[in-house]
Amino acid sequence: MKKAFRYLLIVLGIIVILVGGAAAFIAIRGIPTYKAENPDIKVAITADRIERGRQLSSMLCNDCHMNWDTKKLTGRKMDEVSQFGAVYSRNITKHPENGIGKWTDGQIIYLLKTGITPDGRFLPVMAKLHKMSDEDMHSIVAFLRSDNPWVQADATPNNESKYSFLSKFLTNFKIVKPAPYIKLVPEPDTTNQVRWGEYVALYRVECYTCHSADFATDDFIEPEKSKGFFGGGNKFKMPDGSVIYSRNLTMDEETGIGRWSEEEFVKAVRAGVVPNGQPAVRPPMKPYSDLTEGEAKAIYAYLKTIPKIKNPVERKF
Repeated sequence: MKKAFRYLLIVLGIIVILVGGAAAFIAIRGIPTYKAENPDIKVAITADRIERGRQLSSMLCNDCHMNWDTKKLTGRKMDEVSQFGAVYSRNITKHPENGIGKWTDGQIIYLLKTGITPDGRFLPVMAKLHKMSDEDMHSIVAFLRSDNPWVQADATPNNESKYSFLSKFLTNFKIVKPAPYIKLVPEPDTTNQVRWGEYVALYRVECYTCHSADFATDDFIEPEKSKGFFGGGNKFKMPDGSVIYSRNLTMDEETGIGRWSEEEFVKAVRAGVVPNGQPAVRPPMKPYSDLTEGEAKAIYAYLKTIPKIKNPVERKF
């Protein structure tokens, strides 16, 4: 008996050493780096693309990169994802040193699709838009090259993110990893309302990232595999210390939006007002006024096709 107990202690000791060693390796190694590519792409800049890019930026980029002190996309501290550490979004103005002024169009697109910067750094919290259409992607680049005040060169320095052990664990074990670089992505079929809504919700506006269970369990490569897909409950820690949770957007009649009409959903998303007349959104979300009525209706049609989740999210209204 004593001999068996001694062997058990030895085995447990070995396990502790191995686990401790792995944890130390992960902590020291940090976020993995990757070989970055520079695709040979030159975006033709047109007025239509600049405007489309502005709309996409207002719904996708601004939430993370807009700094209200500079009123430009100079980056900020992202307190709402504090589980990943002290994370700072980057300066994406046209500044040649602190921004992306020297980046090629291909480098910008490669980052947007994969999450890998030109110097090989992987940004685990950044959106991975690998299935965004080429036209939408080129429109974002055209906007970033434009004369819009949001992107004018600003020397505001970048703050280096200090990632948590959770971030290092997820990225070293490839639970969170770069998305594949897909060279050609066609425009969505807008005649198929469900497929159009799927594209907008998953790859143009990325609604699922906030409205699933947790950023740490979001699947950027196969969004439908995200834990609690569109079931809400994702925790946001706000700068004032308060905590809010994302809304359940599945069609569950009791805890989701199953009793909302299409018209009520469109009004909530675009104007920020829910059926009872109260505000539908709170920071960090805002009304998506740049989302067209057709896009909002398409999202509603898509949400009707995904599995319902009963999740009574704590809300004040």
